[in-house]
Amino acid sequence: MAKETWKAGNMLYPLPAVMVSVTDGEGNDNILTVAWAGTVCTNPPMVSISVRPSRYSYEMIKKTGEFVINLTTEKLAYATDYCGVRSGRDVDKFKEMKLTREKADFVKAPMILESPVSIECRVKQVLELGSHHMFLADVLAVHADPAYMDEKKKFHLNDAKMLVYSHGEYLGTGKKLGTFGYSVKKNKKGAGKKR
Repeated sequence: MAKETWKAGNMLYPLPAVMVSVTDGEGNDNILTVAWAGTVCTNPPMVSISVRPSRYSYEMIKKTGEFVINLTTEKLAYATDYCGVRSGRDVDKFKEMKLTREKADFVKAPMILESPVSIECRVKQVLELGSHHMFLADVLAVHADPAYMDEKKKFHLNDAKMLVYSHGEYLGTGKKLGTFGYSVKKNKKGAGKKR
């Protein structure tokens, strides 16, 4: 049976569900949940987030030119959803969700201690694209929770049970199916798989 054709829309799923922490530089911090976030460039390291201008955090990012992307886990699913549906105009999300502010090294926005990875970002460019404006940002530093580091200093992020967002639902990332390049790696006897 052939696929149905729908009108143009956003169906690129699953997406990372991240909590973006921001500040106005005057003592007011907030957390914004973003599913439209992604890697832009490896060298220099860059990321992007897309935010509606009507969101409370939007003006904070525009004002300071800084934010922190905090990766989320299954344990953070409730807080991730809450920070996406409640406005920082009305509540202190750090307080309500019992999340811990952690000082960043390069930006004034706080990191979220409970996140396994926090990525400090400085805005390089704002693209006003339509319903959302895209903040292209340089990555200034990455902070990783040592709880997921083994004795050889290898980081095991998947052990954190990462969270993704797909078509209105939050999901765990599930089981490992392979590693990068496994489809072309040679087996132990030195012979590659034939197709």
